[in-house]
Amino acid sequence: MKANEIKKGNVVEYNNGVYQVRDIERSSPQGRGGNVRFRFIMYSVPGGNKLDASFDADDNLPEVELLRRQSTYSYKDGDAFVFLDDEDYTPYTLDAEVIGDDAGYITEGLGNIFVQVIDDQPVAVQLPQHVVLEVVETPPELKGGTATKRPKPAKLNSGIEIMVPEYIANGERVLVNTTTGEFGGRAD
Repeated sequence: MKANEIKKGNVVEYNNGVYQVRDIERSSPQGRGGNVRFRFIMYSVPGGNKLDASFDADDNLPEVELLRRQSTYSYKDGDAFVFLDDEDYTPYTLDAEVIGDDAGYITEGLGNIFVQVIDDQPVAVQLPQHVVLEVVETPPELKGGTATKRPKPAKLNSGIEIMVPEYIANGERVLVNTTTGEFGGRAD
């Protein structure tokens, strides 16, 4: 597949590795006769190591067939996370290193997760944009203070800590953006 045909989310072979393209920047030539260049921000599959590489429009990158299977988080097996395919209940096991920081958003029964599979091997997960987590520890709101909206730290039931508005209390369920790790509002 030529570099100018590749879209975000495509999985390609490069330097004897497999990478998913997350971002593409196109740079136009400055002078006459210059070539359009494409800068790809790619992450290795598995592993999630970031790679920044530039290509000419007609550089060829072999595409790799990646299946995305909608799954639900089931349980932890030692350090590994086990997800069950929503259709045929195939268990997909991914090591903690592969899950990386996403582990902080995964709680029991979390659905709408896409497990990415290459050659029958689960290689990565794609979490939903927002997850609902419970605040387990946060300082109380300062009463009688000025009406400023100062954020405060809150520890969540999955073990991560995020900044939340002052009015959020222990026991509340909140939406957390899995891309940015930011507070996204109260959950219903």
